[in-house]
Amino acid sequence: MWPFGKNTADRVKDALNEQPRLKDLGLQVTERGGDVSISGMVPNERYITLIRVVAEGINGVKTVDTSGVTFEQEVAAPAQAAPETPEPAVDAAPELQPSAPATVSTGNMNARPAPKAAAPAPVSDAEIQELEDASKIAKAVHRAIRNNGELSDDPIDVLQSGKSVILRGVVDNDHELRLLEQVARGVSGVAGVDVKGIRVAQGAKELAKEKDEASGDTVYTVKPGDSLSAIAQKFYGDAMEYKKIAHYNNISNPDLIHPGDKLRIPG
Repeated sequence: MWPFGKNTADRVKDALNEQPRLKDLGLQVTERGGDVSISGMVPNERYITLIRVVAEGINGVKTVDTSGVTFEQEVAAPAQAAPETPEPAVDAAPELQPSAPATVSTGNMNARPAPKAAAPAPVSDAEIQELEDASKIAKAVHRAIRNNGELSDDPIDVLQSGKSVILRGVVDNDHELRLLEQVARGVSGVAGVDVKGIRVAQGAKELAKEKDEASGDTVYTVKPGDSLSAIAQKFYGDAMEYKKIAHYNNISNPDLIHPGDKLRIPG
């Protein structure tokens, strides 16, 4: 569960896959230090705007590089005329001989050819404009959260849904949850705020601060007196999840960790 269960690239990919226009395109996402690169093939260049709108609402994203996205080339092949077949010379009509009636198999006379799957409708300029307008609202909510002294360090993703916003992440207490919704609703143009994806966990945002530059994973620095089970309790609420952390960090003996060790926290 975010903020511990998924790195930035995974959350960007999830957000892309939740957008109906993008979910079946198989777009690939990589991230390093907040710089996100997206690659894959889309029907046309209008989709670039849509990709940026979605990716820029994810917490931790600084830049979005879409140079790896290519467009489908729909070039109709010229129709080929069927080659002319010379007719054989006929001297005279052949004499017809009586014969048994031929048996002709007609198969299923009621069968109809399977209809071709309809091609997806292209993204229209009006749809892109609507998405851009909605993205401005989502970005304004993101800025408002970052500019609030109590919420600025909370790991919060802002996703758009029309002129409403969907918030995901973690806050330290119920007061911050109420404040978060209040701040989001106070942004001009916001039609609704969905906070079902916000988790309340005291101290969670402090735990989520440190990130691995290469993978985007949450990193925890071992402190004196720590054990893997205690660390698992902090991040997952379940001490038995220590096995997951040990495996992810190639720790053969879970009892042997040392202050200062940096552990990546898996999803």
